[in-house]
Amino acid sequence: MRLHRSRRVLVACGIAALCPLTACAGYTPTPSTDTVAVGSLPTADTAPADTVPTDTVPVDATPSDSASAQADPDGGTWETEWGPLSEADRELMRKVRLATLWEMVISQEAAQRASTARVRQISKEISAQHHTLDEQVRELAGKLDVQLPVKATAQQQGWMADISGRKGSSYDATYVKWLRLAHGQIFGLIGAVRGSTQNTLIRRFSEQANAAVLNHQRLLESTGLTTPESFPDPPE
Repeated sequence: MRLHRSRRVLVACGIAALCPLTACAGYTPTPSTDTVAVGSLPTADTAPADTVPTDTVPVDATPSDSASAQADPDGGTWETEWGPLSEADRELMRKVRLATLWEMVISQEAAQRASTARVRQISKEISAQHHTLDEQVRELAGKLDVQLPVKATAQQQGWMADISGRKGSSYDATYVKWLRLAHGQIFGLIGAVRGSTQNTLIRRFSEQANAAVLNHQRLLESTGLTTPESFPDPPE
């Protein structure tokens, strides 16, 4: 098949059956020069101050001359110069962007309002690493011509309101509960996409996301504030 830049090809549905999404909750990034280790993620000391996602689509998330896949409202798999881009690949990009739109903001708040030094410290680290993830997913969206969300979901806004409406130890516990739950929900998707994607850019991005989300789960659990409500239901 001959590929043309800035052109998408809808791959037959039969091909999609060859790469089912498989849960990989225990996934560890495959060692390579492109794999981002947890230890190489930014810390609070390297985070830009008061950086908050805007409610407008960034310039670098618009199509560029290097884009070889066009926005497809009908979904399916697109052919790109980096390999097929599945709907699951694009869903991961959207979910990571949605996570940043609320988790980075509420973590910046928690870094100031949390009642314990430990929660304030991990909040700074989580916020810094979400800033990096947001830069990565926006750059990726620009190359692959994928539309990203510009505001948090109603559920995410509800979690933020619940956290912000509390004080003291209740604030800390509610912050940990909702962030640990959200990270647990996206973790399985990351592993499934890494296991199934044929797109080389998505492979690298899924490893970057895996490293960050795994680290965030560990940080949140280190507070000692997790409860059964902090975890998603196990897969059936």
